[in-house]
Amino acid sequence: MSQRIPQKPKRRRLDYRQDPCRDVFTCRVCGWPVGPQAAGTQHRNHCPNCLASVHLDDEPGDRAADCGGTMEPVAVWVRKGGEWAIIHRCKICGVLHSNRVAADDNPMLLMSLAVKPLAAPPFPLDRLERAAE
Repeated sequence: MSQRIPQKPKRRRLDYRQDPCRDVFTCRVCGWPVGPQAAGTQHRNHCPNCLASVHLDDEPGDRAADCGGTMEPVAVWVRKGGEWAIIHRCKICGVLHSNRVAADDNPMLLMSLAVKPLAAPPFPLDRLERAAE
């Protein structure tokens, strides 16, 4: 007679593609407590203090990524309509993701990301002087 072993119930994978994310978490980079309350969005996915994120999604909100690496902010870009977004790069697998800027994001860090290419251009600055002559 075989004995039946009870199976663990399958854990439902979270999915925030349609539903708001009300999770509160502690930033793994700077330790800041992060919640959705002041973000101006119902889909908080990065720290407003240091702008770091975690590689959780393959597609926005699906929570299907197995990587779990720290996503560092590397740039900003302007979406159609003028909305800013942060480009994050995973420190483990290198994937790039774009995330909307939230209302409570650190404005100094956002501006430092925006001017980063101007502060370190891919050519010597004296080339600009020669081109202006």
